[in-house]
Amino acid sequence: MMAPAGSPGLESDLPRGESRPFVCGVVEGFYGRPWTLTQRKDLFEKMEAWGMGSYLYAPKDDCKHRAFWRELYTVEEADHLQSLITAASDRNVDFYYAISPGLDITYSNSKEVATLKRKLDQVAQLGCKAFALLFDDIEAEMSKPDKEAFQSFAAAQVSVTNEIYQHLGQPKFLFCPTQYCTTRAIPTIATSEYLKTIGSKLAPDIDIMWTGDKVIPRDITVPSLEEITTVLKRPPVIWDNEHANDYDQKRLYLGPYSGRSPDIIPKLRGVMTNPNCEYGANFVAIHSLAAWSHCTVDGCGSLSPHDTVSADIKLELGSPSGCGTPDTQLVPPPPSHLPPHVYHPRHALRSAVTDWLGEFTKVKTMWGPITKPQVGLNPTGILQPSVNTCITTTATTSSVNSPLPMATLSSLGMSNLSGGPASPKLESVSSQSVVNPYTGLSSVGTQVPIVHQGVMPPLVTPLVPVMNSLVSHNEVVLERPVSESQDLKPSGPEPMEVLETGNCTSPLHAMESTTNPSTPATGDMVEGNTGPPTPASVMQVEPCLDGSGLSKAESTTMLCEPEDSYSILTVQELELICDLFYLPCEHGPKAIEVLTEFYWLKTHAGVMLADVHRVSSTTGVGEEEVEVGRPEWIKRKEEFVELVQDIRRVFEKICCVPNRELVYNLYTYLWDMVGVVFMLLSYIDWLALGQFSPKYKQLIIGRHTWFSGIREAFQSGDHEPWVFRGGLTADLQRLMPVDSGNDLFLYQYPDTPTSQVYNIRPYRVEDLEACHSVALQTWDDGMDASEDYATHPTLVGEKSIGPFMAFCPGLGFVFENNLGQVVGYIFAAPNISEFHQSVTNVWLPEVRCKFPLVEPGEGELLTPCEAMINSLHKDPEPLPAFIDGPDSWALCRLAVLSTVSDASLSRRSTMLMLACLRTSGVLKVLTEVPKKEKYMMDLYTKMGFMPLGAESPTEPGAADTTHLFRRY
Repeated sequence: MMAPAGSPGLESDLPRGESRPFVCGVVEGFYGRPWTLTQRKDLFEKMEAWGMGSYLYAPKDDCKHRAFWRELYTVEEADHLQSLITAASDRNVDFYYAISPGLDITYSNSKEVATLKRKLDQVAQLGCKAFALLFDDIEAEMSKPDKEAFQSFAAAQVSVTNEIYQHLGQPKFLFCPTQYCTTRAIPTIATSEYLKTIGSKLAPDIDIMWTGDKVIPRDITVPSLEEITTVLKRPPVIWDNEHANDYDQKRLYLGPYSGRSPDIIPKLRGVMTNPNCEYGANFVAIHSLAAWSHCTVDGCGSLSPHDTVSADIKLELGSPSGCGTPDTQLVPPPPSHLPPHVYHPRHALRSAVTDWLGEFTKVKTMWGPITKPQVGLNPTGILQPSVNTCITTTATTSSVNSPLPMATLSSLGMSNLSGGPASPKLESVSSQSVVNPYTGLSSVGTQVPIVHQGVMPPLVTPLVPVMNSLVSHNEVVLERPVSESQDLKPSGPEPMEVLETGNCTSPLHAMESTTNPSTPATGDMVEGNTGPPTPASVMQVEPCLDGSGLSKAESTTMLCEPEDSYSILTVQELELICDLFYLPCEHGPKAIEVLTEFYWLKTHAGVMLADVHRVSSTTGVGEEEVEVGRPEWIKRKEEFVELVQDIRRVFEKICCVPNRELVYNLYTYLWDMVGVVFMLLSYIDWLALGQFSPKYKQLIIGRHTWFSGIREAFQSGDHEPWVFRGGLTADLQRLMPVDSGNDLFLYQYPDTPTSQVYNIRPYRVEDLEACHSVALQTWDDGMDASEDYATHPTLVGEKSIGPFMAFCPGLGFVFENNLGQVVGYIFAAPNISEFHQSVTNVWLPEVRCKFPLVEPGEGELLTPCEAMINSLHKDPEPLPAFIDGPDSWALCRLAVLSTVSDASLSRRSTMLMLACLRTSGVLKVLTEVPKKEKYMMDLYTKMGFMPLGAESPTEPGAADTTHLFRRY
C-alpha cells in the first residue's frame, strides 16, 4: 500500500515547507539480540509495499555500533553491510546508519573525531547516504579536557555532530539527544539549557529525535509537541517506543499503533517505531503505523462538524466518550467500513491481522532451543570481552542474560541496583525515588522498590551468546547455562550504560546458527517472570530419561513440527492473540474479558455453596445491589471455559504452522499465557464444587489487583510501562488469592515448541487407580518403585495419599496430559489436627485389617513391601511440638512423574492448591518428607517450602521425617 494522494508523504503536507518527505519507518534500536540480514531484507520489502521509506540501523548489542564504535568493519562485515544498504535502496528505503560514540568519546580530542569520521566514511563508501548520531543512555558528565574545551555537554555534542554532518556532505541526518523525552529534560523542556543549546546550535537541516512525554508515552498529542518544537526550533522525529518490549521478558505487543492521533502528523518531521525484539511479532505494529501515516482524521477522537467524514461514518464510530471507558476497551469497536483517510486502531488491527495471516503459511525453518532476545544485565562490575559484532576467529560470549528472581536479589542485598527500560533508554540516575499509588508492585502483588524514571533493580544474570548482527542469519544455541543454585555474590549499584558496553555479540558462536545447531548444554536456568525481573530469559533445562526432554507418552503429541495438514488460522483467532498481548498501557477487549469474567466468577462463587442459591453483589461504587443466581454463575462459567479453550486452540494451531520463525517468536509468550489461564480455570472448577469457607470474600480479594487500583494506574499512562511487570499474565496471576507466590511463577520454558498443555483438574473417584500408579512410580525418591511392590501395587498409594482421598477429596487435583493420562497429583488436608486424628482412629485400623502384620522368619530380612506393611502397624509420629495452633495448618502432598519435563506444572499446581486453601480459610501449610529423600526435599524447596522451627532437613534426629512449611 503506497501513500495515496494528499498523504503526509507528499511535499504539500510538510510542516516546514521543505522538499524532504515525511520520515516514516522503523528503528532497530532495542537492547537485545539484533535481527538477521534476512529479516531486515524482508522488512525492507514490506516497508516498500506499505509506503514507508526510512530504516534506522541502531541495534544496541551490535558492538561496532556502540561499545566498540571506533573499530572498522572487516571485509566480510562490510560486504554484508553493503548488501543490506543495497537491499534497502532497491526497495526505496533510506538506510540510516547510526553510531553511538557517547559512552566513551572525548569530544575535544581531534583524533577521536577523526576516528569517527573514518568509521562513517567506510560506511559511506558502502553506499550509505543517511546517518545518525545517537547520544542516548550515556552519562551527562564531561571529561576534564572536554570541560576545558566546551561550555557545556550540549555544546560538545553539537560541535562533533555539526563537524561530522559537514564532513559527510550534509546528508540526511538524525540526531538523538541525551535528554530525549519530557521526563529527561532537566529541569523542564522550557528551561533545559541542554535542549536550548541543541536547538539553537545544531545545523538546522539535522532532524532531532524525541520519544514524547516519557520514554514510552501512552499518548502523543499536539500540545505536547508544541513546546519541544519551539525549543528545538524544528519539529521532532518521533522515536516511538510504543511496541518496544526489551524491558520486560513477559510482554509482547501485538496491538495496533494507538494513542497518536493523525492530527500530530503536520507537527512532526516523522515517526519511526522501535518495536518488539522478536522480528516476526512486529507485523501489526509496522503495518498499522504505515496505515496511520497515510491518514488525516482520527477515527477514535471527537470529530469536528466541519470534517469531511459523513454523518453516517460519525454514527458508525460511536460516541467519542467511548474512548477510554475504564471497564471495557479504551477505544470503541471498529466500524465495518471507514474512508481511507480515517484512522481507527481496531480497524487498523483488523486490516493488519488479515494481511498477517499469510505470513504464518510461509515455510521458514528454525532449529535449536528457544531463547529470549531481550537482554538483562551482567553481574555488576564484570566487563565483557572486547569483541565486535561480526565474524572473528575468537570465541567468547555476550550478555543475553537470564535473571534471578527479585526475592533472590533481596536476599543478596541487591535491591539498590539500576536497570534499564526500552530504547532510547534512561541514562544512569541518582534521582530520588518517587511514590507510586500501588507501592511498587511485582506481578503478583509483592512489594518491590520503584525508582524515579522507571529505573528498576536489575537481576544478576548468566551469559549466553547473542546473534551476530551482520553475519548470522538465524538464532544461536545456548552456550553456558547457569545453575539455579549457583552462588552469586552481591555487588553495589553501577550505571546501566557502563554495563551495556559489555553487550557484544559473540563472533564465533554467532556462526553456529540454529539451522545447523550443536547440542545445547543442560543445566538449571531461571526465568524471572513475576518479580519485576529484568528481561531476558533462558530457562532451566533438566535432563530426562531418553535425552529428548519428553516422556514416551508425551513425545508423540508434544513436539510441534510443521504439518502438511495444519489447521488454518482465522482473523478472529489472531485478533484474540493480539488482544492478549496488546499495548503497554492497554489490554485488548478479549484480555479485559478474561480478567473481568474470572473476577466475576471468583467474587460470586458463594452461590455454589450448599444451601446458597443466590448472592447479592454490586457492579460499581454507589450502585444498587444485584442478585446473582446459581444458573447465571454456571452459564458464565461455561462461557469462561469456552474462552480459555479458544486460547488453547489458537496456541495449538500456531505451534504447527510452517513458519517456524514466527512460532519461535511467539511461542514462549503463548505457552505461558495458556498455562496461566488454565490455572485460573482449574480454580474456577474447584469453586464450582462449593467446598470453601462461607467467609471466602474476606480471603480472596487481593490488595493489589486489576480491580483494586492497578487498572486505573495502568491505563492512565502516568507511569512508564515497566512499572507494571509481566503484562496480562501478571494481572491474571495477581487475581489468584495468594499474597506471596512470586516464586511459583519462576519456571523453565520448553526447549522447543510443544503443544502439550497439562490440565490440572479436581480429583474424582475414578482417578483412584491412576493416582495409586503415580504414587508408586514416584515413591523411591521421585523414581519408580514398582518392582519392590509388585505383590501389592496399591500399597504405596494407600499409605501416601489414601487418607487424603478418603477424608479430603475436595482438596485434591490430578494433572492430565494431552492424552488424558494422569501424570501427577496434589492433595491437601485443611486441618492437620483433625486429619491426624482421622488417620489414627479411622484409616489406620481399616488398612491394618487389609494388610496384616508380616512376621519374618528367623534370619530373614523384610522386603521393602513387607517393611511398609509393618510400618502401618506402628503408631504414627506425633505432630511437631513447636507447631503453634495446629488447627490453623494444612498438610499437602505433591507428586509428578519423572518423565514430565514441564517444570511449571508443579509450580502452577502448588499455586492452585495454596489459593484453594486460602479460600478455605487456611493460611499455612505443611508437608512431610522423609529425610533420606533428597529429590522430594529439593522439589518442595523449589516450591517455596522451608524447614519448620528448629528442624533441619539434613541433620539426623529422632524422627525420620522432616516437616517443611510455607505461608501464602
